[in-house]
Amino acid sequence: MMTVKSTCCYCGTGCGVEIDVDHGQVLAVRGDPEHPANFGRLCTKGLTLAHTLHADSRLAEPRLRPGRLGPGQAVSWDVALDTVSERLAAIIAEHGPESVAFYLSGQMLTEDYYVYNKLARGLIGTPHVDTNSRLCMSSAVTGYKLALGADAPPCSYEDFDHADCVLIAGSNMAYAHPVLFRRLEAARAANPKMKLIVVDPRRTDTAASADLHLAIQPGADVALFNGMLHALIWDDRLDRDFINAHTEGFAELRHAVREYTPKMAADICGISEEALLTAARWFGEAGAVLSLWCMGLNQSAHGSDKNLALINLHLATGQIGRPGAGPFSLTGQPNAMGGREVGGLATALSGHRDPANPQHRAEVAAIWGVDALPATPGKTAIPMFDAIAAGQIKALWIVCTNPAHSMPDANKVREALAACELVIVQDAYADTDSVAYADVLLPAAGWAEKDGTVTNSERRISRVRRAVAAPGSARADWDIGIDAARRLAARLGRGAHLFPYAGPDEVFAEHCLTTVGRDLDIGGLSYAVLEAEGPQQWPRPAGASQGAARLYTDHHFATDNGRARFHVARHHGVASPISARYPFHLLTGRLRDQWHGMSRSGRVPALFAHTQEAALSMNPGDMARRGLTDGELVRVSNSHGDWVLPVSSNDAMLSGQLFVPMHWSSAFVGSAGSNALTAAKIDRKSFQPELKHVAVRVDKIDLAWQCAAVSACGDPVRALSALRPLLAECRFASATLLDGERPAVRVRFAHEALPAADFLARLDAALGLEGEGLAQVFADPRRGIDKRAIWQDGCLRAVRLAGECCALGWLGERIVSGGELGELRAMVFAPQANPPGLTRRARMVCHCAKVDEAAIYQALAGGASPDSLRDTLGCGSGCGSCMPEVRRMAASVTKAA
Repeated sequence: MMTVKSTCCYCGTGCGVEIDVDHGQVLAVRGDPEHPANFGRLCTKGLTLAHTLHADSRLAEPRLRPGRLGPGQAVSWDVALDTVSERLAAIIAEHGPESVAFYLSGQMLTEDYYVYNKLARGLIGTPHVDTNSRLCMSSAVTGYKLALGADAPPCSYEDFDHADCVLIAGSNMAYAHPVLFRRLEAARAANPKMKLIVVDPRRTDTAASADLHLAIQPGADVALFNGMLHALIWDDRLDRDFINAHTEGFAELRHAVREYTPKMAADICGISEEALLTAARWFGEAGAVLSLWCMGLNQSAHGSDKNLALINLHLATGQIGRPGAGPFSLTGQPNAMGGREVGGLATALSGHRDPANPQHRAEVAAIWGVDALPATPGKTAIPMFDAIAAGQIKALWIVCTNPAHSMPDANKVREALAACELVIVQDAYADTDSVAYADVLLPAAGWAEKDGTVTNSERRISRVRRAVAAPGSARADWDIGIDAARRLAARLGRGAHLFPYAGPDEVFAEHCLTTVGRDLDIGGLSYAVLEAEGPQQWPRPAGASQGAARLYTDHHFATDNGRARFHVARHHGVASPISARYPFHLLTGRLRDQWHGMSRSGRVPALFAHTQEAALSMNPGDMARRGLTDGELVRVSNSHGDWVLPVSSNDAMLSGQLFVPMHWSSAFVGSAGSNALTAAKIDRKSFQPELKHVAVRVDKIDLAWQCAAVSACGDPVRALSALRPLLAECRFASATLLDGERPAVRVRFAHEALPAADFLARLDAALGLEGEGLAQVFADPRRGIDKRAIWQDGCLRAVRLAGECCALGWLGERIVSGGELGELRAMVFAPQANPPGLTRRARMVCHCAKVDEAAIYQALAGGASPDSLRDTLGCGSGCGSCMPEVRRMAASVTKAA
């Protein structure tokens, strides 16, 4: 057995991992104790990475799909890439370079990003290169550039240990960045005087941990920050020496925020004036203030203003450029930062250059050896898909992302993909939503199967190392891009010299060259340096012995005159306001144990133990007024689309607000998920869409035909893929994986009537209910009831209930536990939700120690403290992701007592 050091492929924390490999198989993954981003900690998702390398769901060979019907024809790489280069050359010849676009991903390695940026802008000559980072980080990019002069987060994780006050805005950090939240918890324990302020409409686990939770109305962030600045000015809690010596624009800002009195701002926010003043006082009195934010600020039609208003607070108080102080955006994807470095966004060029700047274009063109780069602005994500729908863009190359699920107004995006002349999809997985629209499918190597680098939230560059071979003929993204570029260059008759690389190290070396003299100068880095010295922060210019832990320590900023800039930001509210027709605010967000569209995490049964299926969280009072009860199906809708899903009572929600997770795609539900509802309304500065909020209505829906099944026959992940065509046929559909001694797949359907005559037969085939074993059947056509069970070796392995489904819960638990039913066999088809003598499993809270909700509540009721559960039940002894929830549970027990 060997151990390979690499980097986790989930969020932007950038955790180091150690991969145990034996005979070409990944056996286990654990945190790397030497990596400075996590020092050995790893969340539930990272700990289960070994289970995501599932060959059956992987794209293992190139495919051509004429007419996009069926799985397509498997072909060689030569045939696939010759087809790509031939069709692209023909489209360019007929319609020009700008008829081609690339849509990239923050999950690509920096080397991958660099190659495709050069292929698009340097060889083809199209400016239309954007990335899914547009959907998550572009408002932070814009805020940093406008205020500080460069897209450069000025802080480091070590600042957690030096802060006296931490402000978290628009981030459920306990779920989205659990390893960082554990580090923050440790810092608070070491400094009991530290104040934690959390700004979030919901009472999340992060908010429940705060000293002050500001449950503002959606879209009110600018009003809050302006109100806080008004209070700081009034109380003279400013650093006037810093303002005078190192900033500009404060006089205009001071005049603008005069109208944002604490009373007015608090009223807009829906919080008390006292709470706002307390937040301002803590911010102004603290020796060092650290602000952390994520999608709640960025994913807004006014996200840039929200970023700027928060940065204004730091500049006004001089809280930047020293330990524990500064505005610090938390990156959502593992290499969104690396993509920003190489110009993966349509609004950027390599080395943090501006494509609108002729000198910057000339600098990159000289390094690349081309005459010129496109002078016209590239289309960002939303306009790009609008141009595809309008027929202006004829060819789209999608790499390592799933826009059919992740883009707002998803139904419109799917229509655009269906109409596009040429769609190339390059992915590791064969069953993402976007694959259905591909003319050419290119199999990419996944995590642990490729070499390169990534950059995390604190500007730290880490190596990603190959530990095992990719399945079939799958290749690294950079390798595919280079091969395709060389073939295309031959057809175009130019650019043969642009892609001389023999490996990713040579690509990285050229990337480093493009940064020399820039704010992110990494001229002193190479693969050899990273191998010898470990992960490094930028800037790290030639001759430097290490990277910079924090920026602007000399208070000289990356602007033309070295001064940071205040910007006036005004409150505008949400882009889709509620109305009589659409009276609810729908908020979207993340879960603790899932990630993005679940193309990777959704293949691990254990990661469904905390939250098994998508549900609409709703205030209990709002539910009561509408006659809704837990588990009932509702239709959430607006002018963009709808989604039928169960409703769940949640007192963390304010009245008038709803929450739904962003993760569920068409692989798991009979819908495009949350983005069937979101609107493509964008920020005018950053071009980032408002994915976090939209106005909707909620209606109870009665669907007469019900069907549900659980199967542990065969491979549950393969069964999940086989179920996908059936999900789209029903008004409500939900598929999930169940963890246990025998992992299983569970699916639920509801429809107005039986969807198709052969539906049950196809369902049984997908679930293995027609395989080996003893079949037990029951049918009552008059009542529309049809039930089937499979027994193997005396144990129940699968059950399908149609027409009457209330027994599915306890039957599913018996299937995954592997236990025999014995004398209960006769009860398999009995309509009993909870048969006497059977105890139902509680929801899993601690994944590492397998501790469920019931055990934790029992221990807490017996007098245990959250910290003592580490020694008794094991909660928090592993990754620690469960501890915010355990503390919230403890608080509820104390309150009830």
